[in-house]
Amino acid sequence: MNVLVLYAHPVETSFNAGLHRLIVERLAAAGHSIDDCDLYAEDFDPRLTRTERLGYHDQRGPADAAAGYVERLRKAEALVLSFPIWNYGYPAILKGFFDRVFLPGVSFKLVDGKVQPTLHNIGKLAAVTTYGGSRFRAMLTGDPPRKVVKRMLRATIKPGASVSYLAHYSMNLSTDQTRKAFMAKVASMDVF
Repeated sequence: MNVLVLYAHPVETSFNAGLHRLIVERLAAAGHSIDDCDLYAEDFDPRLTRTERLGYHDQRGPADAAAGYVERLRKAEALVLSFPIWNYGYPAILKGFFDRVFLPGVSFKLVDGKVQPTLHNIGKLAAVTTYGGSRFRAMLTGDPPRKVVKRMLRATIKPGASVSYLAHYSMNLSTDQTRKAFMAKVASMDVF
């Protein structure tokens, strides 16, 4: 399976970096073809430009600044997101990826004013993330990242595709034991 791994964390020694390495190792061990997209290492620009916004509904083409990322997304048969939750949201670089790459004609098309999903090439979706606060605190805020994965992204991919969302909560209080337990959970994910 062709797997696009979207990774968003700027520090190579972080727990998230360790999770990312584990994800890539497990995918490789399972024999998958991996497109490891480290948004920080690739210096992805998350800013939607004025020109991009003005042409948002235009047909996408090779001249688009995000064309290479669009092509990578279209080649993927599975998508794995690896990122931390900051301020109960995505890191800006990952949010910018959604804004600049999940475009009309890429992740959906408009037909008579209604959205029709088009990323049916993706049959598996997994998110691996960490929260500084507790699950309860995330729930109090509505947990937007979880909802985007479990609802919005699920709606853009192949109908009936498997969707996994693994989160380590309370990182501010985590221990070696809780982190090891979470790593074991990630290592056994069914997407691998």
